[in-house]
Amino acid sequence: MNLKTPLVILLSYFTVVLTYAQEDKSIIRSTEDSKNHKTLLAAVKGADLERILDEDGPFTVFAPSDTAFEKLSPERVASLLDPENKKELHSLVTYHIVAGNLTASNILKAMCRGKGKASFTTVQGNKIWATMRGIDIILSDDLGNTAKIITADSSQCNGVIHEIDSVILPKKI
Repeated sequence: MNLKTPLVILLSYFTVVLTYAQEDKSIIRSTEDSKNHKTLLAAVKGADLERILDEDGPFTVFAPSDTAFEKLSPERVASLLDPENKKELHSLVTYHIVAGNLTASNILKAMCRGKGKASFTTVQGNKIWATMRGIDIILSDDLGNTAKIITADSSQCNGVIHEIDSVILPKKI
């Protein structure tokens, strides 16, 4: 099967259909305005990453929605947000961030070069992998957990946000 044809079609789909820009806002300001990322915002603040995601960049954030965090137990989320677990929370949040501006089209191009699979090193230091399942871009972590990009290419002044449907985990957590 020729992977290039479906990926070119998907590239067009993600670029045209799912792109919505808020380029006048930073990643943190858009997260603050989002109704779907309250838990992520609390995690970013708890990990002291607010200033970085407001001023620095560019970054690509694979942003778990509140529904994604609900897949974890309430006790696990509460434990992560406990100030005593700041190091663990920092590791988790930075595992969802890649330096640079990775649009869906960049991810798809990397997968074409990698014969259907691409890896990206997170700010946390471990890798995440991107593959395709049907027309969806799927991210995988070191533990085999997966997350689907459900909204791609929200452009910000300091990077891009892709909403994902699950929390991915670094192996150190």
